[in-house]
Amino acid sequence: MRLLQGSSCSSASDIAEFSEWLLTIGDGKFGQPVNGESEIQIPDEILIKNSETGFEDLVNFTYPDLLRNMSNSEYFRERSILAPTIELVGKVNDYMMYRVSAEEREYLSSDSIYKEDDNVESELDAFPPEVLNAMNCSGLPPHKLSLKIGVPVILMRNIDQSNGLCNGTRLTVKRFGDHVIQCTVLTGTKAGSAVLIPRMTMNTNNTNLPFQFQRRQLPICVCFGMTINKAQGQTLGCVGLYLPRPLFSHGQLYVALSRVKSKQGLRILIENHDDLPSNTTINAVYEEVFDNITP
Repeated sequence: MRLLQGSSCSSASDIAEFSEWLLTIGDGKFGQPVNGESEIQIPDEILIKNSETGFEDLVNFTYPDLLRNMSNSEYFRERSILAPTIELVGKVNDYMMYRVSAEEREYLSSDSIYKEDDNVESELDAFPPEVLNAMNCSGLPPHKLSLKIGVPVILMRNIDQSNGLCNGTRLTVKRFGDHVIQCTVLTGTKAGSAVLIPRMTMNTNNTNLPFQFQRRQLPICVCFGMTINKAQGQTLGCVGLYLPRPLFSHGQLYVALSRVKSKQGLRILIENHDDLPSNTTINAVYEEVFDNITP
């Protein structure tokens, strides 16, 4: 469906070939899978050479003429760099923020132990605010949120679904306030609308922590880059896929590659894949996942 949206810049045979390649990856039909993992060769035309400038080449492909397009909503709506983990996305966003010369403001969160937990008094003593501030959990914005006018951000909570402010909605920052920021909606039925994003209190849902804590912060994070999981459901015209290590989750490679409308809008940078050839990565598709799916 996404490839048909981008058919104006591709021939029918190119679309059919690329579509078949994507479906083969999604079905795990490449090579001889071992424990659900198989090696995938990436075509040269969508591969960025792993070199000293490889990461910069990926950025320049995904965000060409960045500074001249900072006020162009369509520009940010159509593109993103995808990476497998929050830490890698953070590297992408930090690098892009450094390249943007615009007004900047820093917002600090207020963190505390969730009051309804048992033994809260002893927990408060064991985990002072400095410890909570240093924690980065999936689904929560960072303690120190640095923003610049014009940068793309993504909502991390449902705020007002009737006005399109849902978890995963992308926006651009337009104005700063002390406890609220003004943004322009990039995606969804309310694209182009001006909205206000306030601070709100968010609880962790990380079951690996011995306690729960809450963070009061703007419910957004910068999104020049997104995790592959966060990109599910997104349709983009230009995607840079950053793979400094092989993917490990079922179907993750297919999700990342199938966000684009055309083959011309996709580039992949592969790094540190041990003994694999420089144009090869791992595709994880576990057939048992399909066993209980009825047609």
